[in-house]
Amino acid sequence: MTADPVTSHAPGAEYAETASAAYRAALQVIESVEPRIAAATRKELADQRDSLKLIASENYASPAVLLTMGSWFSDKYAEGTIGHRFYAGCQNVDTVESLAAEHARELFGAPYAYVQPHSGIDANLVAFWAILATRVEAPELANLGAKHVNDLSEADWETLRNKLGNQRLLGMSLDAGGHLTHGFRPNISGKMFHQRSYGTDPHTGFLDYDAVAKAAREFKPLIIVAGYSAYPRRVNFATMREIADEVGATLMVDMAHFAGLVAGKVFTGDEDPVPHAHVTTTTTHKSLRGPRGGMVLAQPEYSDAVDKGCPMVLGGPLSHVMAAKAVALAEARQPAFQAYARRVADNAQALADGFLKRDANLVTGGTDNHIVLLDVTSFGLTGRQAESALLDAGIVTNRNSVPADPNGAWYTSGIRLGTPALTTRGFGPDDFDRVAELIVDVLSNTTPTQASSGPSKAKYTLADGTAERVHAASAELLEANPLYPGLTL
Repeated sequence: MTADPVTSHAPGAEYAETASAAYRAALQVIESVEPRIAAATRKELADQRDSLKLIASENYASPAVLLTMGSWFSDKYAEGTIGHRFYAGCQNVDTVESLAAEHARELFGAPYAYVQPHSGIDANLVAFWAILATRVEAPELANLGAKHVNDLSEADWETLRNKLGNQRLLGMSLDAGGHLTHGFRPNISGKMFHQRSYGTDPHTGFLDYDAVAKAAREFKPLIIVAGYSAYPRRVNFATMREIADEVGATLMVDMAHFAGLVAGKVFTGDEDPVPHAHVTTTTTHKSLRGPRGGMVLAQPEYSDAVDKGCPMVLGGPLSHVMAAKAVALAEARQPAFQAYARRVADNAQALADGFLKRDANLVTGGTDNHIVLLDVTSFGLTGRQAESALLDAGIVTNRNSVPADPNGAWYTSGIRLGTPALTTRGFGPDDFDRVAELIVDVLSNTTPTQASSGPSKAKYTLADGTAERVHAASAELLEANPLYPGLTL
């Protein structure tokens, strides 16, 4: 089995020593210009090493991925696409982007991959506008006998603009686990589309496909978005595609959170979105364990429109990040990554079991992906109080809404936990059972203020000695599973 690039010294015993030398040299250069940035960088590594990171959207990239971003590719403008740039001298950027796209296609079995998006929201915007261009703009141009929008009269252009801005989108509700970028008003996607949400079964918390189909028939959206950021179960994407086909909608899947489980072949068949979705978007960090960035995978009928992401939506591609994406995707094609992805899912199950045997309340009663959503109202707490108390004890989580959340999206009633980062460190099922025990210890020893509304929803008291006791127990787990072992600054 290929060695893991974060938790071991792969590819040889000299790997960590070489990485250490590279980082020490880089920090010395930075320090000569702005020592406070060098100090903050060293402190960030120390803080990450010393905390139990359970944020589901975070991970640890390999030194190879991190080092790739610090190169002179950062200095190059490269608007356009491979072989068709608006700037000269992009031959090496073409190589980088081609390799990243090749790895993405092979890893996910996708006919087309676009690796320029800077983030998940950028990837979703590229996808939305590619769908609009394909489903709305192209037919209208054909009807008007025009080849390009610049060929339209002012009146025809206004007609097309109104059609582009008057389309419908159906996505998962926020409290059920959806994401702001799936058509919600605070996000630009909500300002682009007339949006409606589908939820989960109010009794089980599971996705109700019959209800999704009913909503799709009534609303008749142009786009149905599947995917989630806080839903602890798998999705049957074949069924979602059947619903989309019935109403003539484009199925777009945002797999940003679980892309690593798709890449690692934990999600296969009907649970693999790529063969079923017209367009699939993802980030390249989170469970995929690459650099911060985005990516779009598409079926052939949408590839030309997606390829126009720059300048349609995006500015200049970040060539240094595309290079790091290529390295991360190459890592994900190794057998070690499949083993890692399986451990992520197994560890999530162990974490959920650890909570359940300690009588904690989980949304949907458990998990079968990488997310555990803990309802903290049984401890008499808001999500904000729980998140803050856990941070006091060295456990990093994020508060999250639960279905029909009485505390709203700011204070919330839950905390979202994910296993990718600590799995990267080498944590196993027994370790995650211990993590569940520590979290229950903290929450059981946290007392909310008496007020039930307003800022007091964030206030709490942690019993004396709890933070110190949990910090000490956490330190034992962290020392047994070091982050970037052998790397010294």
